[in-house]
Parts: sequence; structure tokens; C-alpha cells
Amino acid sequence: MRQTNHFEITANNIRAAAQRIAGQVIRTPLIPCDSISKSLGCELFFKAENLQHEGSFKIRGATNAVNSLVERMGKKELAQRGVITHSSGNHAAALARAATLKGIDAKIVMPQNSSRRKFNAVRQYGIEPILCEPSSEARQLKADEIISQTGSKMIHAYDHSDIIAGQGTVGLEILEQITNADVILTPVGGGGLLAGILLAVKNADPQIQIFGCEPTLADDAHRSLHAGTLQKPTRYDSVADGLRTCLGDLTFPIIQHFVDEILLVDEPEILAATRTIATHGRLVAEPSGAVTLAAACRYRQKFQEQRVVAVISGGNLDMGECTLGKSR
Repeated sequence: MRQTNHFEITANNIRAAAQRIAGQVIRTPLIPCDSISKSLGCELFFKAENLQHEGSFKIRGATNAVNSLVERMGKKELAQRGVITHSSGNHAAALARAATLKGIDAKIVMPQNSSRRKFNAVRQYGIEPILCEPSSEARQLKADEIISQTGSKMIHAYDHSDIIAGQGTVGLEILEQITNADVILTPVGGGGLLAGILLAVKNADPQIQIFGCEPTLADDAHRSLHAGTLQKPTRYDSVADGLRTCLGDLTFPIIQHFVDEILLVDEPEILAATRTIATHGRLVAEPSGAVTLAAACRYRQKFQEQRVVAVISGGNLDMGECTLGKSR
């Protein structure tokens, strides 16, 4: 059995996170889909994180990170300093909700070209996004400027130990909800979800195969594994916008050590999977969450007669931004 004691995050951290966030996140269902299973020749289940608060698994990590900070610092001190992140996606709303539940001020830096839906998801908690130019460097610079002024605690969207531990609770739930699983398919962008699931599941049952799934147009995780070093994205136009981020310094070594393979899927396959989940699974998945079904379809020969869990990481589908009939 492969050991994890040289990683900053362990299976014990994930079990502690599960206790810490209990009652504040949804224990999402594991849903079988007979029609898709029959067409693929496997027994397929969807782990429906699209039904989570704010429509995304991100609430798990954000809630764990805020609650953990309260435990370490005390609520009074953290309330004085607040928390901060930069995000153009689901992590922004997740941190806004987690901080609001604890009565902690949150500052959310967002690129000015973020969608109206994403801005409104933060504003519903009474937090006005702080705008910056749409580049990673600009986001970090703006966050650093605010931290220097306020002392706010940075909670990174994925490259943060408490975030990874919180996302790993998805893996714990899968193990509790299904016996004799053979395969888990997980989207990979920054790698927080995949790293967390790997740590949770491989410690319990290293025989379960875990595959990361990412778009060919955002294949930095695939290239990083083959190169042995972190590789930057080369383009940012995949319809799976939540997966355009590169792996982090914490997530990459975990994925490199444990993942069985990174599976690539093309844009038409992602869009087709998004439609299939809606029409046959009766679930709303954003393209970033549908990459797992896209991989199950493209590589179906790998999974014949196996029990396969496909994680739908989110359901924030903006019909005005994503045309399901064709790739953008």
C-alpha cells in the first residue's frame, strides 16, 4: 500500500474535515443511471455535487478552511482580520457563504470579465466583489494589496491544505455510499478535488482506480504528469471553464503519486456529455462537471463490466454562456 505520510494533508485531516463541516454542507447522493450504464457496458453512478450548496463541491473546502481558521485563531481575531480569496468561479461564492455563516468578513477579488451570474452569487451574501484585470498576476497583486492593508487570511481556491482536505470528503462519502467500486472519475483543474479524493480513497482501498479527467484544450495536468514538472496552460478557451487552471504546488505531488491516469476529452464530447446527463440522468451539470461522463464514453473499453463513479463537480450551467449544441 502506498503511504501518504510525506504529504502535508493526510487521510486523518480529511476525516477531521468531514466532522468539521457536518451539517453545513449537503451529503450529496450517489445516483445510478441505468440507461447510460447499459449504453456504456458498465455500472455507472453519478456523485451529484451539482446538488451541493452553491451548486458545487467548492463549498466543502471553503467551509472547512474557514471553520479551521476559527478553531486555530479564535473567532474574534479572525473576524477582525477577515478572509480573502481571488476567484472567477465557484470558489468565490463558496467562500462568501462559508464566511457569512461564521460572521466573518470576506473579501472576494474577481476578474472584471467574470459573468454576471458569478458576481451575483457573491453579492447575495452582501459582499461586493473587488474587481481586477483578468489575469492571474493581476488577481494575486490585488489580493496581496488588500492583505497588506487588512491582514486578511488568504484562502486559495485549491492550493491550500484545508481546501484539499475539505474536497476529500467527497471521496469519504463515495466509500460510504457504494461497495466494491472499481473506478472513480474526477474532473481536474487546479487539482484540489482530485488530490483530496486520492488521499481519502487510496488510503482506504488502493485497488480502486482513480482517473483525472480534463479537456484536451486544458491539458496541463496530463502534460505535467508526463513531464514530471508543473506545466502551465497553453490556452484558455475550453468550454469547461472551471478546469482552465493549472495544478498547484500542493496538489501536483499528490496527484503525481497516486493518480492512475489523466484522461483527455475533446470539446464536442464534453458538450455531448452535458446533454446526456440532462436527458438521461435528469441532472444539470456544468461542462466542467460533465468531463467525467465524457471520459467514460470516450474510454468505455477501459471500464467494461466495472462499477464506475463519475463525479459531477458542479451544476452552475449558464445557458447564456454555454451553447450545448456545439463547441464554442
